[in-house]
Amino acid sequence: MTTLRLLSADGRLSDAELNDSGVYARPTSPLRSRVAYAAAHVVPVVWGDNTPGRPADIDWDSTLAFRRNVYSWGLGVADAMDTAQRNMGLDAAATRELISRSAEVAREEGGSVVVGVNTDHIDEQVISVDAVIDAYRSQLEFTEEQGAGPVLMASRHLARVATGADDYRRVYREVLQSATVPVVLHWLGTAFDPELAGYFGADDWQTASAVLLDIIAENPGKVVGVKMSLLNAESEISVRSRLPEGVRMFTGDDFNYVSLIGGSDATSASTARDLAESAGSPREEAVHSTASGALDGNRTHSDALLGAFAAITPVASAAIQALDAGDAAAYQRILGPTEELSRQVFAAPTFYYKTGVAFLAWLNGHQPAFQMVGGLHSARSLPHLSRIVELANASLALENPELARERWHGMLRLNGLDA
Repeated sequence: MTTLRLLSADGRLSDAELNDSGVYARPTSPLRSRVAYAAAHVVPVVWGDNTPGRPADIDWDSTLAFRRNVYSWGLGVADAMDTAQRNMGLDAAATRELISRSAEVAREEGGSVVVGVNTDHIDEQVISVDAVIDAYRSQLEFTEEQGAGPVLMASRHLARVATGADDYRRVYREVLQSATVPVVLHWLGTAFDPELAGYFGADDWQTASAVLLDIIAENPGKVVGVKMSLLNAESEISVRSRLPEGVRMFTGDDFNYVSLIGGSDATSASTARDLAESAGSPREEAVHSTASGALDGNRTHSDALLGAFAAITPVASAAIQALDAGDAAAYQRILGPTEELSRQVFAAPTFYYKTGVAFLAWLNGHQPAFQMVGGLHSARSLPHLSRIVELANASLALENPELARERWHGMLRLNGLDA
């Protein structure tokens, strides 16, 4: 029996049996029953000066290879968002280059890519509402020029300057009217970014969601989806049930995605598959379109735009393939165990979840070293990372268990622990 060394919070070492990988197969045709995007991270140059406050020095070969791997599993890529350390180490110049390069890779691979549009290239902390609109429009125009699908991210600038719901309605109305392709609206909760408190004009999700729905209704044809990242399944289900026809819910709930994606129609996935076959797929659409796949207007499940799916791409793909085959039990069996892993990766303080995503990418051989821009690889403790190793092993999310074991044990030894 090959064992895996684990480290508890009190410093004790223990052993667990190393499992085989899930040995999942890449899809031979586009995924059909769900639209799924993995929110991808960036890989730094190992010898680069990626210390806090320095411009990001990115290993483009490894970063783009990671995206090609996501496409090979049938998922789309959500890029230049919080998983890529937007506002936590990824500077404005690196963000623009990432969007440009990622869109080019999507075209080469026939994949679907959406990217974040924000106001974060503006250095000033406080700007006017008019300046917020101009900043959004500038990034939106650049994104459309690259051929990537826009995701209007929540703006810290807007959160600081808005005096109520009417400011949100105005900003989104004017930015959406400038869009030449439909966009996804992103509602990022305070667990991910405390500076976004009161977004959409209220602290409670019930009031804020009414404003969000008003914005969608007031701008027909401009919004193709909503990504909710509140880590609150009740709020997502409530908003999902009230979305207008043609607007998808993309779950960003890394705590509850199994049931939200599976939905009440998971047991009739074969029907979803049949409906999907005439509706196209993410790979067959232009990269700016996210309105592909099955069940347009269906309010019994969410699609996916998740940082967690960047950490468990093969498992996520296999689970959706099971839904495509009409096997809801297999979907639950494959994806269900990963939710505990995701809850560990996204444990409070949740905004450091990027460390767990990069750590798993390193364990799985997708980057040469466990390093992150801004020095963020230091944001989690060894016992926290050990628990990630333990749960990834249990949920068959280690793509090459022997490699993961070798790398993790080497990290323990480097830190003076017997492995």
